[in-house]
Amino acid sequence: MSGPAHGGERVAAALAAHGVRWLFTLCGGHISPILVAAKARGIRVLDTRSEATAVFAADAVARLTGIPGVAAVTAGPGLTNTITALKNAQLAQSPLVLIGGAAPTALQGRGALQDIAQRPLVAPHVKLVRQVRRVADLGPAVSEAFAAARAGVPGPAFVECPVDLLYDEASIRQ
Repeated sequence: MSGPAHGGERVAAALAAHGVRWLFTLCGGHISPILVAAKARGIRVLDTRSEATAVFAADAVARLTGIPGVAAVTAGPGLTNTITALKNAQLAQSPLVLIGGAAPTALQGRGALQDIAQRPLVAPHVKLVRQVRRVADLGPAVSEAFAAARAGVPGPAFVECPVDLLYDEASIRQ
């Protein structure tokens, strides 16, 4: 196998390629493969007590280092809980990458667990919303978010990663 085995590893590889040292989160099933793969690559995963705290911490990293801070949160309510911190990063012109889980691609809009329309919720507060639909696009989407977060006036960017793209194929088939 030439590349990462599953989508979570692709996201983690992209984070490592951008020099990410810390990944802030409130652990959730939708994003678990990202967290496991990031830890395996030596990225320190810091589990917080709330999603807002994860984004505030990523914002602090960005302000202190100039490198985009990164937070990963689960879908639906996990994402809604980030809005205050996300807006704060936008107003402070902090380069930040927010990775959000999402319902499986085939079940979106059909009442799946934590399925909400996330784009309209975050779009006013970020420079880029990238909704990934193919495993092969995960790494490039993360790289695009880093570029957007740094370009021009810095600010947050959001990448939506459906759960079925992150886990290995055998787990998804079950």
